[in-house]
Amino acid sequence: MRKLGTAIAALALAFGLAAPAYAAPGTPCSIDNGACLRLSTNEAWLIYNGTLSYGPVPVTHGRPGYETPVGTFSVLRKVKDDWSVPYNAPMPNAVYFTSSGIAFHEGSLSDLSHGCVHLAPDASVTFYDNLFVGEQVQVVP
Repeated sequence: MRKLGTAIAALALAFGLAAPAYAAPGTPCSIDNGACLRLSTNEAWLIYNGTLSYGPVPVTHGRPGYETPVGTFSVLRKVKDDWSVPYNAPMPNAVYFTSSGIAFHEGSLSDLSHGCVHLAPDASVTFYDNLFVGEQVQVVP
């Protein structure tokens, strides 16, 4: 009977029906330090030492054809006042977490992006100031 219960729990987790037991309380993510993003609810959090430290905050993310990727990534670099050349747009407080240029940054909370994660101005400052190169970014559906 114990194996059946374990199998059911594993299936529920695989289909996104349950949070892992090791998730940072208050978030759907399992990282210890970094950012958590849930695409289905347009929410993001900061996590420090396995504990929720900020959020949830509202976000927008990639539009169809430019989806924000799901997975666990590392913060690669930060640029205080960046500019998107392909989309000719400002990217204040950019925190990059993919090699293809996906970042958290200040942006519209009503318009979908080309893959980046838009934050309100105050939230973008908090993410910029509290995410560090090498920390994790976990994106869940």
